[in-house]
Amino acid sequence: MIVIALSRVPASLRGDLTKWCQEIQTGIYVGRFSARIRDLLWERIQKNIGNGEATIVYTTNNELGYAFRSTREDREVVNYDGIPLLMHLEKPPSDIKHGFSDAAKFHHAKQARKGKETGMTRAVVALDIETTGLNSATDEIISIGAVKSTKGRGLERFYRIVRTSKQIPPKIVKLTGLNQRKVNQEGISLEAALTDFKDFIGHATVVGYNVVFDWEFIERGYDKIGQDRLGNRIIDLLKVVRQKEVFLDNFRFETVLKYYQIENHDQHNSLADAEASIKLMTKLIEKGFLKI
Repeated sequence: MIVIALSRVPASLRGDLTKWCQEIQTGIYVGRFSARIRDLLWERIQKNIGNGEATIVYTTNNELGYAFRSTREDREVVNYDGIPLLMHLEKPPSDIKHGFSDAAKFHHAKQARKGKETGMTRAVVALDIETTGLNSATDEIISIGAVKSTKGRGLERFYRIVRTSKQIPPKIVKLTGLNQRKVNQEGISLEAALTDFKDFIGHATVVGYNVVFDWEFIERGYDKIGQDRLGNRIIDLLKVVRQKEVFLDNFRFETVLKYYQIENHDQHNSLADAEASIKLMTKLIEKGFLKI
């Protein structure tokens, strides 16, 4: 038996794995094949994983009856008297950089040259979205909120309500205040919202609290409308806080905002949460925990 766990990997790799394994839950694959196929498949995963993470567990002849490998940068698989153990590493949070193809690298290099020629200032966009649920493969975006900070230009705000074909669960309505009627009357199509968002965000660095969740929905959204994914630099503020504020009771967004004395009077409104995120980013920069 072989189990593979994936997170934040390209959709093409997920599709590739289904040729050999069964996806029993989002990102969890189970299969049974030879050690040779297993090793070849692991090589393929490492080659095509992009900025995601993967862990593989397989049966073997040791005291535990299984072994594992992982690509996680904050973990290291070590052998202790024949027993595999997962050692936690102390590493600073790393940025997630999407766009790893040769075409994406060429595009980023071209934009960098353009920036130098025009004196373009560095912009940062705080992002938050609201969705019908937690599964980016089956749930849908119902609102996108973003706040852009550009040196010398102050803050710019972006907010779109997005129509959805899915029934919005009562718990989501209660959290966000977005019900089916409001979304249908005031919302625009996903294609229109993401096209507007692309124009707003440009080549800015994107920050957010647990922004990998939001970004996965955004990327899948571009897949659905047949447009190229964005290649912006991503910084997850949750990773920074986890690394630096180890004595917090928990790392829920509202707990962190209270600790940093940041008010958010409209929690679970994507624009309000984005504004709170950019304030949190500013606090982290002031404390020397973050550089952009």
